[in-house]
Amino acid sequence: MSYVFNPPPVPSVPVQGRGERFPIHRVYCVGRNYEEHAKEMGFTGREPPFFFLKPADAIVPVPAGETGTIPYPPLTKDLHHEIELVVAIGTGGRNIKAADAQKHIFGYAVGLDMTRRDLQGEMKKQGRPWCIGKAFDQSGPMGPITPAAQAGDVTQAEIWLQVNGKDRQRSTVSKLIWNIGETIEHLSAAWELQPGDLIFTGTPEGVAAVSAGDTLVGSVAGLGELRVRVA
Repeated sequence: MSYVFNPPPVPSVPVQGRGERFPIHRVYCVGRNYEEHAKEMGFTGREPPFFFLKPADAIVPVPAGETGTIPYPPLTKDLHHEIELVVAIGTGGRNIKAADAQKHIFGYAVGLDMTRRDLQGEMKKQGRPWCIGKAFDQSGPMGPITPAAQAGDVTQAEIWLQVNGKDRQRSTVSKLIWNIGETIEHLSAAWELQPGDLIFTGTPEGVAAVSAGDTLVGSVAGLGELRVRVA
């Protein structure tokens, strides 16, 4: 098969302890999936889950033990951090039941859903899609994927983020409004999940702005640390 230009490389992230890389198909993100974060964004209660997407090439893979770099993006004066547990799908499917979701998970990772909050807020006011606030270039720094069998019980893991050594976000994955299985059930009812899909499961309270020169360090217990510098 020939193309009018050479296709770009397949976006991928490393797998902890293995030589193979995990090729990325789609990147799904769950909005407002921790109660305290929902409250700080002006919402309450267990609303039905909703999703948005990032391009696969918005993911910035950061190898274990290294510090990744992302640029401060254009058009914004209010870039926010959102630390998240990322679920990597290894076996696809449609209408997956929550009780069966674990069989479809390849592994887990730590990710950041970087957000141009001012642009997102303006689009919300106008009732327009807010892709410009969420799906921009290099908006998804992410650490290596730890295979599920080596990750321990992520459902009870601590999740945290520090900026320049000071706590910003700290919670536990157990406080997800829609847990991992429920999220996969809802998501697979709307889309047929594929091997290579990533699911950013939501962020706890404490989101705030970062500036050029800041260093972000975050973790989900058992999955190592993700270190990112804003250039």
